[in-house]
Amino acid sequence: MTDTLITSTGHSDAIGPGRLILVVGPSGAGKDTLLELAKAALAENSTIVFPRRVITRQASASEDNEEVSAGTFEAALARDEYAMHWEAHGHHYALSRSIDDEIRAGHTVVANVSRTIIPAMRRAYAAVTVISITAPPNVLAERLAMRARGSDGRIEHRLSRTVDEAAPDVTIVNTGSAEFHARQLVRAIKGEKWDE
Repeated sequence: MTDTLITSTGHSDAIGPGRLILVVGPSGAGKDTLLELAKAALAENSTIVFPRRVITRQASASEDNEEVSAGTFEAALARDEYAMHWEAHGHHYALSRSIDDEIRAGHTVVANVSRTIIPAMRRAYAAVTVISITAPPNVLAERLAMRARGSDGRIEHRLSRTVDEAAPDVTIVNTGSAEFHARQLVRAIKGEKWDE
């Protein structure tokens, strides 16, 4: 028998029956790297979806995002085209409302999001799992310095930023090999226990 990890809000009007996996964590934790490896590992599974984020900053080579202007973003927001949206470090981010159709079809949607939207998403969706990817402060600082992305702003500011959030359902401390931690992420996405 396989142990599964599913967190449900219990709201009768919440969107389901599929699962929403929210991947969160500080800048420099390696979320995009692990997500790309997990996406490749799960490429044959058509029931697991990795939607592209809409962003108003320049996308880096390690991200699969749709870059739009602030005006385009605001117009789409006014037309209610986003299932969720947030602001971070002076930029806007969103996920298309098409993820709702995927979840209604029973699929699992996996997205890199801001921790600030967790409470609202736990209310809006029937089955939400929060996976936190993190690393010690010295590792985060080193990775941010190596990344040197102009939109990151001051490293000190990003490292000191804290956000109140409910405890994650799964935490991955990303200090080993990316391949090892990506396997942990894949098991968490599938709802399997990964920490054994």
